[in-house]
Amino acid sequence: MREGQPAVYIMASGRNGTLYTGVTSDLPRRVWQHKNGETGGFVQKHGIKILVHYELFDYMPAAIEREKRIKKWRRQWKVRLIEKNNPHWLDLYGGIV
Repeated sequence: MREGQPAVYIMASGRNGTLYTGVTSDLPRRVWQHKNGETGGFVQKHGIKILVHYELFDYMPAAIEREKRIKKWRRQWKVRLIEKNNPHWLDLYGGIV
């Protein structure tokens, strides 16, 4: 992962818990903010602190478009996406820092 690389990510409160989909140009920093309660709002209210899925992009417009598509998906489609590469819903944060 290069500095400033656009990414779409899904965070969860736990296995099959509340999900949050976002986009960022600094994935490690953004996930750290979620984990440390610096984002407030929905994420903090629901205890969403586990990075369960992410996708890297070369350009931000492509990442934004992917985020918009995922946000429109049914929950079961998001769960299927997560479990395709992370069947145990492990926290992937350690692999990106």
